[in-house]
Amino acid sequence: MTTIQEESTGFYKEKGSKFLAFAYPVENETEIKEKLNVLRKKYYDATHHCYAYILGEEQENYRVSDDGEPAHSAGIPIWGQLRAFKVTDVLVVVVRYYGGINLGMGGLMSAYKTSASLALQDAKIIEKIVFQNFELCFDYLQMNNVMKCIKEFEGKITQQNADPTNELHCKISVSIEKKNAIVFIEKIKDFRL
Repeated sequence: MTTIQEESTGFYKEKGSKFLAFAYPVENETEIKEKLNVLRKKYYDATHHCYAYILGEEQENYRVSDDGEPAHSAGIPIWGQLRAFKVTDVLVVVVRYYGGINLGMGGLMSAYKTSASLALQDAKIIEKIVFQNFELCFDYLQMNNVMKCIKEFEGKITQQNADPTNELHCKISVSIEKKNAIVFIEKIKDFRL
């Protein structure tokens, strides 16, 4: 899956209106709310803060906001650019300062689309590795086999502890690249954990 490496920006001007575009790599909706709040505070005097985001490996979680602009004139064009660039786990916010001249529906759609596109063109698009988390519970005597298997699949141990009531019982939380998850599960099953 592809995403952007870091924050990027774009700027567009149309008939006196200014459109400041910001693209962010994001992990979840809490992070999205934080980014929106920061922009709303920083650009408190702007007319609109329109946005769209896509989350998830299959781009299954998304949302658009016109923030007071006519329905479908801002959020959908921004979202369309996220889809055109084939990125996920990305938020694009376009902050508009009204210039005194109405742009009409077509003009608004074009301005928001162009602004989002400029921010995404400025971004470094990268391949994001997707991990799957596992919790392994096993007897201490299997520790060597389990650790070899984790190392073979370049797993990242996120937590490791022993059962205080039975020091021979171990528990490890590990992240494995999702593309290797099925093979990892099959190999771990061989240890009869």
